[in-house]
Amino acid sequence: MKATQKTFAGMAPRAARECSVFYFCGPDEAGASDAAQALAALLEPGERVEIAGAELRRDPVRLADEARSVSLFGDKRQIHVRTNGDEAFDAVETLLASPVAGWPVLIVATGATDKSRLAKLLGDRPDALVTMLHPPDLRAAALAVRQMGDSAGVQLSGALAERIARATGLDSRMARSEIEKLSLYLDASPQAPRTADAAALDAIGAASEDDGFMPLVNVVLSGEAPKLGTELARFRELELNPVGLLLAFERRAAQLAALAGRLGNRSDINGFLEGEMASRRVFFRDKPDLTQQLRRWRGRRLERLLARLTELHTALLGDNRNAELMLSQGLAEITRAAAAR
Repeated sequence: MKATQKTFAGMAPRAARECSVFYFCGPDEAGASDAAQALAALLEPGERVEIAGAELRRDPVRLADEARSVSLFGDKRQIHVRTNGDEAFDAVETLLASPVAGWPVLIVATGATDKSRLAKLLGDRPDALVTMLHPPDLRAAALAVRQMGDSAGVQLSGALAERIARATGLDSRMARSEIEKLSLYLDASPQAPRTADAAALDAIGAASEDDGFMPLVNVVLSGEAPKLGTELARFRELELNPVGLLLAFERRAAQLAALAGRLGNRSDINGFLEGEMASRRVFFRDKPDLTQQLRRWRGRRLERLLARLTELHTALLGDNRNAELMLSQGLAEITRAAAAR
């Protein structure tokens, strides 16, 4: 069976009862992770076993073995897989071929869509759920932030929730972290709620590292090669986190993908973005950069950009020692591609 962002909440309880494999994909990696956690909460609690997709690519039989095995204490289990693209395809195919029922398997796939081989393998099966997640717009993200706050006993105004959503790049994981910090700062809880204000947000430093990341993100994606050296030097001087910086690139690329999908074949990018600002999906200060970037990254070029960022992400996680050098080289390649539009 298949679900979308709109239908997932309604389908999740039924899927938790009837399915054994759950596949979460799409450009909103944070949303996919959140959906996986929400589904896991509906399953019977048990030992959480985490496996990387790269491990399953090397050993495709392991997933079926883990799903059929019993923990040392005889507890129930949940198998959580975080994979890149279709690298777990053979492992899932092997799992499905097993005649023995196993523990539930939840897969979060980075850089994959509902058109991937894995999604096609699972999509028509009654014992599997495929869910595609797209990045939310600003309004939806702000509403989600307010709901997070309510759950933690932190009462937020609409303006403050929107500020958190924007500062965290519409990333639900980062927004949840800010809510947790606010809750601790205010000594808030669902039983003793507190009202947050701008001063409290300033006190916990919720401005986000993105304030430091975005100048470099915009230089690279806009193809401003003469400025790249200066921005990379600033990146090293400020000791910005390479993976955190790459996540900022991935969030902007996901935003460009969502905008490009709504823009379609229209050529009036300026008029389109005016409409997006009126709908509060685009912040007015981002419009000049988004205008330049939409001119450069659409169609196949945008697909290649998303694929390259996914490759960089995997490389950085696999080699922390050389992360800064690999990221700098990768960003230089992307800048040259953007400049040669």
